[in-house]
Formats: sequence, C-alpha cells, structure tokens
Amino acid sequence: MAEGTVTFFAEKLSNLILQEASVFGLVEGQIKLLRNELEWMRLFLKDADSKRIYDERIKLWVNQIRNATHDAEDVIDEFILNMDHRQRRLNTLKFLKCLPTWVGFADKLPFIHELDSRVKDINVMIGAIMANRSKYGLEALVASSSSTTDQVAEHKEKRPPVVDRSDVVGIEDGTEEVKQMLMKEETRRSVVSIVGMGGLGKTTLAKKVYNQRDVQQHFDCKAWVYVSQEFRAREILLDIANRFMSLSDKEKEMRESELGEKLCEYLKEKKYLVVMDDVWSSEVWSRLRSHLPEAKDGSKVLITTRNKEIALHATSQAFIYELRLMNDDESWQLFLKKTFQGTSTPHTLSRELEELGKKIVAKCKGLPLAVVILGGLLSTKEKTKPSWEKVLASIQWYLDQGPESCMGILALSYNDLPYYLKSCFLYCGMFPEDSEIYASKLIQLWLAEGFIQRRGKETLEDIAEDYMHELIHRSLIQVAERRVDGGVKSCRMHDLLRDLAVLEAKNANFFEVHENIDFTFPISVRRLIIHQNLMKKNISQCLHNSQIRSLVSFSETIGKKSWRYLQEHIKLLTVLDLGDTSMLPREIGELIHLKFLCIKGYGRVTLPSSICRLVNLQSLDLGGHHGSIPYSIWKLQQLRHLNCRGGKISSQSKRSKCVNGYLGVEQLTNLQTLALPGGSWLEGDGLGKLTQLRKLELDGLSTSYLKKGFFESITKLTSLQTLILRTVEYSKKRLLNHLGLEWQKNVIEKKTLFPGLEPFSCHTYLYEVLLKGKLEKLPEQFEFYPPNLLQLRLWECELRDDPMMILEKLPSLRKLELCYDAYVGRKMICSSGRFLKLESLELYRLNKLEELTVEKGAMSSLKTLEIWHCNEMKKLPHGLLQMTNLEKLSMRGLSCHESIEEIEKAGGEDWVKLRKIMC
Repeated sequence: MAEGTVTFFAEKLSNLILQEASVFGLVEGQIKLLRNELEWMRLFLKDADSKRIYDERIKLWVNQIRNATHDAEDVIDEFILNMDHRQRRLNTLKFLKCLPTWVGFADKLPFIHELDSRVKDINVMIGAIMANRSKYGLEALVASSSSTTDQVAEHKEKRPPVVDRSDVVGIEDGTEEVKQMLMKEETRRSVVSIVGMGGLGKTTLAKKVYNQRDVQQHFDCKAWVYVSQEFRAREILLDIANRFMSLSDKEKEMRESELGEKLCEYLKEKKYLVVMDDVWSSEVWSRLRSHLPEAKDGSKVLITTRNKEIALHATSQAFIYELRLMNDDESWQLFLKKTFQGTSTPHTLSRELEELGKKIVAKCKGLPLAVVILGGLLSTKEKTKPSWEKVLASIQWYLDQGPESCMGILALSYNDLPYYLKSCFLYCGMFPEDSEIYASKLIQLWLAEGFIQRRGKETLEDIAEDYMHELIHRSLIQVAERRVDGGVKSCRMHDLLRDLAVLEAKNANFFEVHENIDFTFPISVRRLIIHQNLMKKNISQCLHNSQIRSLVSFSETIGKKSWRYLQEHIKLLTVLDLGDTSMLPREIGELIHLKFLCIKGYGRVTLPSSICRLVNLQSLDLGGHHGSIPYSIWKLQQLRHLNCRGGKISSQSKRSKCVNGYLGVEQLTNLQTLALPGGSWLEGDGLGKLTQLRKLELDGLSTSYLKKGFFESITKLTSLQTLILRTVEYSKKRLLNHLGLEWQKNVIEKKTLFPGLEPFSCHTYLYEVLLKGKLEKLPEQFEFYPPNLLQLRLWECELRDDPMMILEKLPSLRKLELCYDAYVGRKMICSSGRFLKLESLELYRLNKLEELTVEKGAMSSLKTLEIWHCNEMKKLPHGLLQMTNLEKLSMRGLSCHESIEEIEKAGGEDWVKLRKIMC
C-alpha cells in the first residue's frame, strides 16, 4: 500500500510542477529534492511493502514513509489552497482599485517562504527515514527475497466476458437436495436453510438452485435479497416489495408496518419464493415472518446463514441443508479450473507441478473460497516449479500466524497484488456489506483518487476497466451483472474478502468506517466512510489533525450539523458523496481540490455560482435532482462525467460574454459522459466537438433544439457507446391522457420530433440506443443503423408501419423494447429466420396492438418475452410455443385468459411448456 501512496503522489507532484511552474519555480530546489526522494523511496518500497508483514521493523519503516508522504501531500495542497484564497482576495481588492498591481508579488512571498520551510522539514524527515534503512539493517531484510509480483502496470489483453460457473464443483448433490426441499408441496409457507461456515459456498449453492428452470417455474413470483450484518427490516421489506411489484414514490416512503401489510396483501394468493442471503441474526426472521403470509400452499423462504441456531429458529431440522467441506478430488478439480482459466490445459501438468499443486490445495482444507482465491492467484503466475514453490512457502508462513487458514490465504492473495491493484481492491471494501457496486461509479472514484496511471494513449476509463477485470480474474471481486455488450455493469465482494479489505485499510490508514471508530482516542483519517449511523458530535476532537481526502455516505444524509463537525478537516477533500440529500453546502466552492461530487435522491438542488472554482472536478452527479446549474459549469475543463439529468443550465448574459468571453459545452473536451436536459446550450455546433463522448443522454428535448445542426453534431460523436434522446412534448401528452384531459390536435400532429436523424453507420462502438419521441417511420436503409447495435429501445414513436419488418434485419440485436405506443398498429409479425440473436423482447403499453405472430424459425435465441398492458391483445402470441429456447414469459394487463384456459383444458405438451415459462 505504501508503494501506491508514494507512486500516486510522485505522479501528482510531477504534474503540478508542469502546470504550476510559475509558482513552484520559486521553491524549485526543495520541490525537486522531494520528488527525487519519492522516486528512491518508491524503488525501495517495491519489495519492502510486501514484506512488512514478516518483520515489525519493516512494518514501522513502511508506515513512516507512508505518513511522510501524506504530510508532503498535505503541505503542497494547503499551499495551493492558500494561494487560491490569496488570488481571490487580491482580485477583489483590484476590483475596488484599493491596491496597485505590483502588490501581488509581495503578497505571495509569505506563502512561498512557508512552503519552502515546510518542504525542507519534510525532506529532512524523509532523509532520516531513509537513513534508518541502513542503520537498523533493513536493507538485508528487504533484499533477502524478491517480490513475487510484477509491479508494472502493463497493458493486458481484455478477456472475453465469461459467466463463471467453476465455483460449483462439489455441490451437485446439495443442489438436488435443496431443490427438492423448495419444491416439496406443503400445506403452508415453510422455510429452508442452507448452513455453513464463511467461504463454503452457501450463496453459490443458493444461486444455482434459484436459477434452475424448474425452480423458477414452480413459483408464481420470486425475490432475492441480501441481508448481511447491517440488517434493517424496513430496507429488506422494501427490497422484497420492489422485486414483486411496482411501488410509487409515496409507497416507497411507507413505514415498516405499512410496507409489510402491502407486501402481505400482494403475496397472500401467490405461491412465492423469497431468498434471504447471509442472515446473521434470529431477529431477521422474527421481524419479517409476519409479512410473508402462509395462505398459499407451497410458498417457501430460503435462508443462507453461518449459524445453525438461526436456521433452527426459522425452520425444522428436516429443512436444513448443511454444506460440507470439499473432498480432495473436488478441491483439486476446482483448483485446476481456476488456475487454468482457458489459457492452457491442465492435462500437460508435469508431475512436479501436480505434486506442488496438491500440496497447495491441501492447505485450503476443503474450503471452496480458499481454493478459488489461490487458483486465481496462480493463474497470474508462471507455471514453473520455483514460482509455485514460492507461493507454497508464503501460504505456510500465513498459516503459521494463526488458526484462520482462509483469512491467511486471502491475505496472501492480497499481498501478491501489484500496488496499483491494492488500492483498487481496498477501495471496494468501503462499500456496505453485500452491496451491489456499480462499475461506472467505482471507476470514477478510482480516477478521482488518483489510482489509475496513464498508459500510452488509452483513456483512463479503459485502464480502470482493465484493473477491474484483473481483480475479477483473481476472484477478488465477483461480477453481479453484465451489460448487454458483456462488460461489467456491477460487481460484489465476498464478505470474507471485504473483512480482509476493511482490516488492511485500517492498518494502512487507507479508510475508516465511521461506525467502527473508537471515539475515545484521536486518530488520523484520510478517507471517512459513513454507512448508517449519524455523525458523532465529538468526531472533530477524535479526528485530531486529520485532513480528510474522501468523505462518502452510503445511506444517512450528511446534514448541516454533521458538516459543521467536519468543516475544519475537509478543506482538502478530493471525493465528496453526500448520500441521499438535497442539501448542498454553501462552502462547496471552497473545496478546490474536489474531483468527485455526488448527491443521490430526488428533490431540488441549486448549484452555487462558486461551483466554477472547482477546476479539478472530474465527475459531477446530481442523481435524480432537478434545479438550476450556472452556465459557469462550462469552465470546468477537467470534467469527464457530467450527470445532471434534471438540472437546467442558465444562459450566459451578453454582458458576461463581453467580460469573460463565450462559455459553451465545447470547452469540456474531456467529457466521456454527458446527461443533461435540452436547452439553449445545444445551439450551434459545440456538441459535435466532444469527440471523446461515450454516453450521451439528453432529456426534455423540444423541436426548437432538434434542428439539422443538432443531428450533424451527433454524427461526429463516433466514440459513442450509448445514446439516449428523450423529447418533452409526448411526455406531456401521455400525462394529460392519463389524467383524462384533452391534448390539442395541432400540437400532437405538429411534426415529427426526430426529423433529421442522420445515418449511424460510422458509430461502430454504439451498442445501445433509446429514442423517445415521434418518428414518421423507421429508415429502411440498413446503413442508417449502428453496425454493432445490441440494444434498442423505442418509446412514444407512434410508428404506423410494423417496425419488425425493418428491425428484424439488424444482425447483432439482442434486446428490443417497444414502449408507450412506440407502434400504433394492430398486428406485428416476426418473420421466419429473422431476429436470430435476439434474446429479450419487451412490449409495454402498445395500446392498439391486438396480435403478435412469431413465424417458425424466428427469434430462435429468445429467452425472455415480456408483454405488459397491451390491453387489446386477446390471444397469446401465435407461434409462441414453438420457440424452443424461451425461458420466461411475463404477461400483465392482457385479456388473453380465455386463450390460456383453452390450452390448459387441452393439456398435453403445450400446457406443460406454457406453465413452465409463465411467471
């Protein structure tokens, strides 16, 4: 970890010297000396950091280097902050014509002298720390063995996305047994429990059973929720309810009892399955059982837990499955699968390597997680005897330290990571237990923290994605959900690995979780994480002289009082996530080092004009909030991700243009993500100059902005991967129709809202498109569509011609959604031999659709078909039952009950198949 700290700061210092040459040039000698010392420290830390666990002397030396680096970073950043305050004060004085111009340099001197003095002190301190290396014989200790890890952030070929099923070796017998328990017909709702120690594979087994087709088809509705140690009954109830039904914003705010009553009412006539994963307390079942009705025969609740007493509290012995440890053969097979992940074949394994491998596996004592982690580690190593012998020796050292063999093996895998991955791994540990971590947000946080180092001409986001794939490949994080293009949409962390990350983070002073802090002693905190509890009043005294660099809240709002407690410790903040709130502190413009700013929730937020002072800001995310955004946002040229879908950007006045020059979106040339409502900022060709854009999401577009120049700009954005365009007129029309009010026909028929769509043939990276608004007709020319389009969503397009006749020709399409009168015809036909790669089709509120026909051989890969609230459909889709790969048919708000009853009466294979796929 210390190597990463030094390396990241050394790179930051080098960049500052280039950017602020006029300032740092006045203390050039001391700054260059500091940079040189950092380079020497980094080289010595390459081995020492990984060996700090073996010797207390090395551990102390490494910690001293890390603390000195933090001190140096604080000195530099405080100087930049003071210079910024001085410049603003001087600007004000100049405006008042109180001081002549030459005063500026004299006003700067005290700060420069202070910087020179403080950097000199740090250099002396670093010199003493480095001298201790020889004085106390650390050089010999460090040189005694070389690091097992290649520390260079080399480019790695991106691995193709693979659904990892290798972790299920040895649980086949358990799969069938648990499945029989779940499908056993009972006269009332019953509970099934999977019990086993951490790392034994409880969640893996539960998921394997849950995803089996016959289990899916056995129940009317299903839900999976993660419970964890941080249990809150209302949140669990809300999570279950969201899986089963659509809740309004008002219903989501219900009290626990009201939410429980609504859920109970919904489930009482249904055969349901609820999985509660990772239950730590008997209180979970005691609090939730009354909201899961027993009225319908055969309903089941599946619990995974480490504690058999919890299982016995919820169910009888007959419905408890206790996971066993793997035997030697199962452990070996799993090890081979993880170590040789498609890179070579284990059949060519030499006798020496096989013997070593079996010795390594024996250390895992049949624990699947330990085998998976070690296999992931060895998959990155050379398949040679010395390499595997070194790993075996390291395992033995860890196991000699104590009885927790699994934690020792996990620690070995962490210690083997290159420095640039250690920080990324530890960062995942700050997320709440069992939480789903969205990859896009995690990558933006890594960037803001400075963990991602440049590598040639690659974008930082691509490099960060490689880091994520590396952690997945090593089995240190798990894929939770993939995007339609196979990329990682979200990930999770096993609770044992998270425990390791939290422990290592604390030891390395990497982050502190607010709830875990002992407030009786002063501590030094760089990153403060808040999971659920309110801020303690005495936190300011506890933080002592801490300079917090990251403040992240996952649930509780950081209110005004909490902000006051922290105010003196946050002036150097780099990352600020305020949680679910509408409160944006007035002092936000003072945090000039800020790179990541996020608030979640829905409400009204007004960004202050001082936002323009956040010149280092890379990511701004206002969640679902709406409100005003000053036009000075265009000054923030470091912005890479701007997500303000509900914010309205003010127009620049003529006076401001004369004084400050024109400000427009074209100045944000680093943007990768842009999500904004339409507005006057779209006028001109500024949008087309954002050639690095990968995601463009524009809401509330009106015809005044949808001119030829707008669509020409989009054609220039050839790096786009996701394009979302939503118009405003038809949202208003749908709302008025819902309220039973009349919409003026001259407005409805005004004109097509996407009149000038240009061909997308050059957008080779564009895989996801959503268009919401009226289209006269779909273009027939194949060249019009992105060549690699995977997902298409059309809303409120009011197409009169059957869109399937054109869309079925798109060769790569996997997901298709037609919603809210995207098509206003009566019949829809999917032709034979077409839609060969389509896996999901969703039809939602096509209010005039009466008939869907699927010809033989059409949609041969379709797995999911959802038809909701197409009220005129009286019959099931023609050809439905000949779709051999269809796994899920979801229909709501349709009038085809008679058609279903006819098939049920006829019985036979058609009814068996229909019953299996309906949900």
